[in-house]
Amino acid sequence: MKIAILGGTGDEGFGLGYRWAAAGHEIVIGSRKQEKGAKAAVDMKERLPEGNISGTDNLSAAQQAELVVLSVPYWAQEGTLDSVKSALEGKILLTVVAPSGEKKSRVHHLESGLSAAEEAQNQLGEATRVVAAFQNIGAHHLLDLDHEMDCDVLVCGTKKADKQVAIQLCEDAGLRGVNAGALQNARAVEELTAVLIAINIIHKVKSAGIRITGLS
Repeated sequence: MKIAILGGTGDEGFGLGYRWAAAGHEIVIGSRKQEKGAKAAVDMKERLPEGNISGTDNLSAAQQAELVVLSVPYWAQEGTLDSVKSALEGKILLTVVAPSGEKKSRVHHLESGLSAAEEAQNQLGEATRVVAAFQNIGAHHLLDLDHEMDCDVLVCGTKKADKQVAIQLCEDAGLRGVNAGALQNARAVEELTAVLIAINIIHKVKSAGIRITGLS
């Protein structure tokens, strides 16, 4: 699959892209500036010479991709989506955005009462299918392909088939994806990020995660 990562120069977007490239996907790193995306692609190619990797601006990345990943800070979400909206029609937007307040270790509620994923869906309309995933993973070990990521990924969205695409991408990144229901459930999933940050701080660790028990 040809995957564009908007904001792919950040730790999580870059790390996921690296793992997907290692799994055989074609990765296009997007950034607000073409040269920054291109530089990140060079950096990734140095780590993974056999990878099919390129970098450009966000719009160009979205235009050429089959699936688009949104990996930007929440404050940049609306502007980023505005700039690429036409290129997302008919595609899945996989958002990893998890909003945080001034104190990242405390649950933060958006003024809309929605999740960032729902806001993205409302902004883009029915022409784009938004799926939320990867909100609760730490980026610290993504670049170590030998490290076993000890956590599950909760996947929220409207259509089962779209969530299954995201679950497969979880597996390709070395994680287990779990269908967690409707996109509305992303509210709880996004807020869990603050809980995990608090656990990391309190217990002096870097990669606290979640596991769903009782599944075969």
